[in-house]
Amino acid sequence: MEILGSTFLTTWTLTVIDFLLLILGLVAVWFYGYAIHAAIAWLKRPTPVEPNFHPPITILKPICGVDSDAYENLASFCQQDYPTYQIIFAVLESTDPGIEVVQKIIHYFPQVDIQLVVSDRTIGTNRKVSNLANAVTKARYDTLLIADSDIRVGTDYLQRVVQPLRDARVGVVTCLYRSLASGWVARLEAVGVATEFHAGVLVSTKLEGIKFALGSTILIRRTVLEKIGGFEAIADYLADDFQLGNLPTQAGYKVVLSDYVVEHVLASTTLVDSLRRQIRWARGTRVCRPWGYLGLIFTHGTVTSLLLLIATGESALGWLFLGITWMARLVMGWVVGVRSLDDPVAKKFLWLIPLWDLIGFAIWCYSFMGNRIEWRGKGWRLTKDGKLVAISHESARRFATSMIANHPNSKI
Repeated sequence: MEILGSTFLTTWTLTVIDFLLLILGLVAVWFYGYAIHAAIAWLKRPTPVEPNFHPPITILKPICGVDSDAYENLASFCQQDYPTYQIIFAVLESTDPGIEVVQKIIHYFPQVDIQLVVSDRTIGTNRKVSNLANAVTKARYDTLLIADSDIRVGTDYLQRVVQPLRDARVGVVTCLYRSLASGWVARLEAVGVATEFHAGVLVSTKLEGIKFALGSTILIRRTVLEKIGGFEAIADYLADDFQLGNLPTQAGYKVVLSDYVVEHVLASTTLVDSLRRQIRWARGTRVCRPWGYLGLIFTHGTVTSLLLLIATGESALGWLFLGITWMARLVMGWVVGVRSLDDPVAKKFLWLIPLWDLIGFAIWCYSFMGNRIEWRGKGWRLTKDGKLVAISHESARRFATSMIANHPNSKI
């Protein structure tokens, strides 16, 4: 009873800062609990497969360079148990090393309808979208599927992801992904994606329905693409995958999160390259969903509980709340990353979650300090609505140098 009274007394003597940290932490614990609920609900609603529903599909594959395990990734799309489909690979430059991999694919899969489009025509600042615009001119079918070149799938992929299109109201289908990563930096990043990013996707889906798409898979009707203005409508945006989901919802169509989980091959990378990629994604998300991105402050329970512990002088309340918060975070990570996604990296490295959360919070804070990003060796500025504006080479070099120099781990 005396200990209980002491705890309540400590609670009542909290400062304003302590109280705010406590509120942030409590909301984070609620978020973790709701993410667990959303993940379980997603697992329980698999889409029945109707074997007689198999509209012909054109797969659009934009290629830029050679990804890790490029042949295996691309070949997986050529091994589908699906009656009629076409694959169009597109590159912008005739010297692109990815062409050699595509030619190898064409040679080893003569039974598959495969085309290679090499065209330097650009329709905007996003070169990937220009690739897609060039590819779609050769599309034979009215159901289009876009998947990044670092994605790998099973033989039942097409038959599974197409099922939601039985509903005429559905305009877009997208997928979550599990990571195949090598190297400690890539594994740390994969843990964050599996246990934090996908948790946010599942919560958003459960609360309001998904209103965006993920580059891992975007299955879209040609009529829907034409209604939103075609690829020309998104040619200048960084987050083209977000736009291909968001614009159809504005046009009255539904976006469905498939029960199929694809594999994402995440190559070994350096800490600096990983940070650049994370900052690019963070700033891209911030301009696409500014209020939702700002609201992520309520999901950083690992950090806020740690700050509360420090602010209360390592009090009993601080330790108790930190233990509850971190346990809830780890359970959420296990349910989402291990139980739902069956992510191999999350299974082995779940204990890295607190470290990732600290890094993720730092990236979240840093993402508000400007609108510049680096993408494929070039410097860009993001407008308020998410469009890409090129900056000069010298400005990009100075920006990249200052970003690395100012980062606390820049000496690593």
